[in-house]
Amino acid sequence: MLVLIVEDDRKIAGFIAKGLREAQFAVDIFHNGEDGAYWAITNDYDIIILDVMLPDKNGFEICSEIRSANKITPIIMLTAKDSVEDKVKGLSRGADDYMSKPFSFVELMARINALLRRANSYASQNLVADDLVMDINTRRVYRNDIEIELTGREFGLLEYLLRNKNKIVTENTIIAHVWDMNSELFTNVVNVYIHHLRKKINKGFDKNLIKTIRGRGFMLKDEK
Repeated sequence: MLVLIVEDDRKIAGFIAKGLREAQFAVDIFHNGEDGAYWAITNDYDIIILDVMLPDKNGFEICSEIRSANKITPIIMLTAKDSVEDKVKGLSRGADDYMSKPFSFVELMARINALLRRANSYASQNLVADDLVMDINTRRVYRNDIEIELTGREFGLLEYLLRNKNKIVTENTIIAHVWDMNSELFTNVVNVYIHHLRKKINKGFDKNLIKTIRGRGFMLKDEK
């Protein structure tokens, strides 16, 4: 999952990004309103964490611009102010949630997962395809109750495939959602990671859940 953080306090932005990366999210960070608005509108993020008080353009303006561009990406607004008026203003501009500083990362992570489940119409904490289960809370993966050890990037790739199961996803869309802009990408990176992921989740099983759709991309097939 790819997260956009727009926060001018570099310490807070770094704190959030560190926690998200440890939870296998890819993260892009911008510290001013103009850049944040541009990237939020021109790219497809899975969630946006948006500060209110920013240089160049404030978070309320950015939120309005995102919604005016018909982007439905979930938005969590952050503010040092704890007034009802500010919360109402943020929500009325199209924000999905609102958090006052200081906040705990555990609570932020819980709110992110809740918004992602709602955005993807998942009622439970698990992503499931056939006998493969990903527990979002514990960040663990099982197949037929056997735990599978994945690297952070493999976990992110599998999560994206699970959230889009039975749909064809292209190499470009996978890169856009699983790798952030600071990642060093090598030739054929998606195919290499798909190969590693297949080896791990198929080991000891006859059914290959990840299909290659020639000339189009990949699909995680749920045949239940």
